Amino acid sequence: MIRRYGILNDQITRADAMLYGIPYPGVFVCDENGVVVSKFFHDTYKKRDSPEILLDAALGKIQIAEDAPRAQGGDEEVRVTAAIHGGKGTIRQGIMRQLVVHFALRDGLHLYGEPVPEGMIPTTVTVCGPTGLVALDPILPPTEPLTLASLGVELRVWSGEFDVVVPFYATGELASETRPLDQKSITLEANVRYQACDDDVCLLLKTEKLAFELDLDVIDVPSLGIHTGHGQREGRYNGTPHMLRLVWRKVRGNPLRLLQFAAKNARLERGAKRRSRESG
Repeated sequence: MIRRYGILNDQITRADAMLYGIPYPGVFVCDENGVVVSKFFHDTYKKRDSPEILLDAALGKIQIAEDAPRAQGGDEEVRVTAAIHGGKGTIRQGIMRQLVVHFALRDGLHLYGEPVPEGMIPTTVTVCGPTGLVALDPILPPTEPLTLASLGVELRVWSGEFDVVVPFYATGELASETRPLDQKSITLEANVRYQACDDDVCLLLKTEKLAFELDLDVIDVPSLGIHTGHGQREGRYNGTPHMLRLVWRKVRGNPLRLLQFAAKNARLERGAKRRSRESG
């Protein structure tokens, strides 16, 4: 099945013994007829999409929970509402969350998207946070063309209501799967910069700084010796029998490869310790 979907991890070879045969981590979202309507894939298993994001893909729209952390800015001309989407606003290692910034413009106004001529201000949304919080490029909605006959240029603009989405996640430096949390919460700041215009004049440039205090959370791990004791939320289900069956299947298939795998890991660990001593 992994091969039929074309997601076999070809960076893992048969020499990697127990790891051989794993897929690239990802999710296919299908409709009721089994047709793939969206897919989510990342370069590491330590990066996963929130269930809320998968549901959005299936429904074709973003649904912000009522209890999601929110912040507001703007004025009567342009209302700006930002919300943290996914996990009730908690931050966990590798779990993708979204900052969703909703713009609501007064009739007749528009905001500029890239590219813009010199002197005009494009709309931007950036995310700032502590070390270990990674923000990806914003996901922008489609723009509409606007021709300014007086300047002889065609611009790309948004009007009415629209959302800008910034995905972000925490690395192990901020919230690790192998140690207890170093702190209970973090401050995430969204910087929103825009300039609203009508067909004749532009309003003053606006910069909104919207802050969120977000709780850090541990991840859920199975009851396996290699996962327990790290300060995570340990499951009550015992995965040991399943792990033993996997090991036995791999050993039975090729007993030498398991020894090669163990020897390779030992060499890597010795090399890491040597480099650590030399750099120290």
